[in-house]
Amino acid sequence: MKDTIIIKGARENNLKNISLSIPKYKLVVLTGPSGSGKSTLAMETLQRECQRQYMESMGMASDSISKPKVDSIEGLSPSISVGQHVTNRNPRSTVGTVTDLYTYVRFIFSRLGERTCPHCRAKIAPSFEPINMLVEEDEPVEQQTMDCPNCGTELEKLGMSHFSFNKPEGACQTCSGLGHAVSIDEDAVFNQELSIREGGVASLNGVHRDIQIRILVAAGKHFGFGFDPDLPLKDYNDVQRDLLYHGVESEAFKRHYPQMKAVQGTKFEGIIPGLWRRYKEKEEAGNQEKEGGFFREQLCPVCLGTRLKKEVAQVLINGSSISEVAEWSLSQMFEWMNGLQDSISSDGLHLLEPILDDMPVRLKRIMDVGLGYLSMNRQTVTLSGGEAQRLRLASLLGSGLTGVLYILDEPTTGLHPRDTLGLIRVLEELRDLGNTVLVIEHDVEMMRAADHVIDIGPGAGIFGGAVVGEGSLDDLMTSEHSITGAYLRDEGMAVSSRIRRKGNSQHITIREAKFRNIDIPVVSFPLGKLVSVTGVSGSGKSTLVFDILAQESTKGVIPTGCKEISGLDQVGNIVIFDQTPIGRMQRSNVATYTDVFTHWRQMFASFPEAKERKLTSKHFSFNTSGGRCETCQGLGTLSLDMNFMPDLEVRCPDCKGRRFNEDVLQVQYKGLSISDLLNLSVQESLTIFESEKKVAAIIEMMCEVGLGYLKWGQSVKTLSGGEGQRIRLAKELSKPSKNHTLYLLDEPTTGLHPSDIKQLHILLDKLVETGNTVVVVEHSLELIRESDWVIDIGPDGGAAGGRLVAEGTPEQIAKVPTSYTGMFL
Repeated sequence: MKDTIIIKGARENNLKNISLSIPKYKLVVLTGPSGSGKSTLAMETLQRECQRQYMESMGMASDSISKPKVDSIEGLSPSISVGQHVTNRNPRSTVGTVTDLYTYVRFIFSRLGERTCPHCRAKIAPSFEPINMLVEEDEPVEQQTMDCPNCGTELEKLGMSHFSFNKPEGACQTCSGLGHAVSIDEDAVFNQELSIREGGVASLNGVHRDIQIRILVAAGKHFGFGFDPDLPLKDYNDVQRDLLYHGVESEAFKRHYPQMKAVQGTKFEGIIPGLWRRYKEKEEAGNQEKEGGFFREQLCPVCLGTRLKKEVAQVLINGSSISEVAEWSLSQMFEWMNGLQDSISSDGLHLLEPILDDMPVRLKRIMDVGLGYLSMNRQTVTLSGGEAQRLRLASLLGSGLTGVLYILDEPTTGLHPRDTLGLIRVLEELRDLGNTVLVIEHDVEMMRAADHVIDIGPGAGIFGGAVVGEGSLDDLMTSEHSITGAYLRDEGMAVSSRIRRKGNSQHITIREAKFRNIDIPVVSFPLGKLVSVTGVSGSGKSTLVFDILAQESTKGVIPTGCKEISGLDQVGNIVIFDQTPIGRMQRSNVATYTDVFTHWRQMFASFPEAKERKLTSKHFSFNTSGGRCETCQGLGTLSLDMNFMPDLEVRCPDCKGRRFNEDVLQVQYKGLSISDLLNLSVQESLTIFESEKKVAAIIEMMCEVGLGYLKWGQSVKTLSGGEGQRIRLAKELSKPSKNHTLYLLDEPTTGLHPSDIKQLHILLDKLVETGNTVVVVEHSLELIRESDWVIDIGPDGGAAGGRLVAEGTPEQIAKVPTSYTGMFL
């Protein structure tokens, strides 16, 4: 049996024809600067070849998966890759449903729950009927009835499906099992003091407003009344108001003119129906962003957020309902499960045996990967990339597979150093089952735990793609080429005492913060400093910064989640960089997102060759027809439906991946067509555009935030949360700020090698030096110890967190015995 995977001559993307061997049945860490080629080696070479060979051995046509550029790979195993992308964007999907924990809890409640008779209010004890297995119980069943033992009223028997908010038997009818009702906030949409032209309708602006005004005036003329777009909204009569609010097709407007029909050019949709239509379209596309704050989400008035029918929500076990259990953290639920075994009679216990063996084990695995603070009803949409990945990791452990190659992409993302140790234990368990675990990682603790480390570098993009060190961490530290080794050697040197900034002696102070698990009497953020908010995963850092601090201060309005926030008037504006994906559109790429592509199109359209061929800037866009290849509609790739496997991207056979037609490709700048530019990395384009001031500024900034390795044509869908955040940062930094800005960043070091974190720190320093305040939610000790001020939240996650543990300089935090961050500092 081969005990190594031998790769010879890998040349995919930036890999420089490298050969190496990876020991099997070990924990192997692949490290190196961001963009050095780690993911290319692991995902696009190793994982793709595993998939291709696997499909070939299954007798499926594997020519659709192109062979990666590599001479040979020997000793492969079947592989499973665990990435950082949250794939399920369905609002009904929760932690309980994706882990099957909710199915177990439904089974327990359907068997052992004590219900209340709606007529005589008597308690009806569980009947402990003979058991059906879990799966059969969920098949469609005939409606069964039972009689109340007290008053004899006939009642419907409650099965597993009654405890599901995703099934008609159990879902609250008012909110269809979503737990909240959405309504339009008319005060936010309409300003009665202004006319439409002055901005009286907040959802109409720019060209769109002018078009809608024309339709409104035409509709008024057609129905025989005047519609004046310069009249304040408060002076409208009923007819004008019904037209604007509800549109010509609405019952509200038709009652005024029952005999007349709207004609072409007068069909005004109505502001409110238009908002609802866009809301529903976005919801169906799985896009949770709400229309500009025009919608209010309120608790469903009937089920009060439990999502279930009233009679189901009243079923209790040991005094708790199923919706209460779903609210608890998984750690609390683990204790509840253990308590259940002691409190159930022997008749009930034999019903639960299969579950009582399996469920605590599942819960324990999720707690081991540092997710014990999640609750069952937490929507999967709200999980970070790192959380989603670790949740999947916990379920893989339960599969019991051996001889598999697991490839993980930065699983420590979003983990406090304390929780990293638990994750390492889980990966070691996977390895000890007889699997090979290959981890792409920047975390030094993970490298220390590895059996073998491979360092790729020395730089990013074209400056990377070579193996610069392999072996143990000690071997890397003695290697003169290894970046990671060099960083670790420097880290071991004595650190000179840092000088902390004094700030501008003003503060933003939050009093009586109570929101989710946060409960802090008073906390202050000093202005003019780099401030880190720290704490273990789930302790409430993001809630404090992004839900409570990040609010526009409005006179007389009580802020969300706290009694008051003072000092916001010292800040001109607040800029938020969180980890939400910057786009799900495959058409949006790095060049279009940073507006560099607009400059390129205008530049190419101004060349004499373009004018000769009658090409305008529109022809140089791959998003509109004219100059693009119509076979792939300018994407350069076609998507193949692979039935039960993920869709495959293949190169367009007509334009060979170049996106444009021949006419457009003939126009060149310094010997490069617009398609060639999209294939360049940001770093490579720096020398080409030195003389173009506007473009050069953005390119330099992108290199400074450590993204020089990205290709301009790379879809923003493929970027990690950290990369997306740094692109936003580069875009913001290339615009000079006019007044004191409060920048809020969510783990900006995500996906950064320790040597790149230094670079990021220099950038954040620049922002502070120019008179701004930067607040980062952070786990990376490298950045925390460089901060001027630290606010530590904890001590633990979930219900055991949300308190202020310590605040002060990193030196002061290190002396606080109750702070986990202090321990690691």
